[in-house]
Amino acid sequence: MREILGRRRRLRFRRRGRPARLDAALTCATAWQWPVLPGVGSEAAGGRGGRGRGCACPDPECAVPGAHPFDPGLLAATIDERMVRWWWANRPTAPILLATGGRAPCALSLPAVAAARALVELDRMGVRLGPVVATPTRWSLLVAPYDLERLGELLYAQDWVPSSLRFHGEGGYLVLPPSEVGAGQVRWERAPSPEPGPRPRGGGPAAAAPWLPDVGAVLDALVEASSGAPDGGSRLAY
Repeated sequence: MREILGRRRRLRFRRRGRPARLDAALTCATAWQWPVLPGVGSEAAGGRGGRGRGCACPDPECAVPGAHPFDPGLLAATIDERMVRWWWANRPTAPILLATGGRAPCALSLPAVAAARALVELDRMGVRLGPVVATPTRWSLLVAPYDLERLGELLYAQDWVPSSLRFHGEGGYLVLPPSEVGAGQVRWERAPSPEPGPRPRGGGPAAAAPWLPDVGAVLDALVEASSGAPDGGSRLAY
């Protein structure tokens, strides 16, 4: 009996001591079925060129320090639990990257200041949003998967879209909380929430999947929210 209790205590200790990024990566991959991979990560303060927290990749002028794939590459993104555990066991502080598109979430992103304004406007309009990822420089509004053909049709139907808006679809990636990259800490501005309505019988990954809005609804709302500034410009200008 003492041996069994000892094993249980050790198991509880290992769970309590498991790195937060491994837990988050496992949730994304196994509960939500979102393909993930480790990001390249950042150098310690005072790194290359004396620029503070730079990128651990070989590019001294990296535009997104720490927040991109390097080794492995983006095509290695997976929902396999064993692979995820192996990656973060070897690199416990690696950022978590989501490979967008396919069956995984996509996103629309704005500069942080413009995105904060957009969320206020969308809340006022009664628009229901899904998860929102915030970095110090840019916020990403996660949406249901879309392909390039659908996105092209949506953009063609608009007279104008904010120039600061970016689209993250097939072949793209996003850094997810609780990562830390060269720009700083990554967090949930709006935390993931479950699908509305009754849960599937027996639970399983589908029961825990976060709800994601349609890209068309979010794009329409952002265009509406950005128009009508007093000077005739955009409320969401960078």
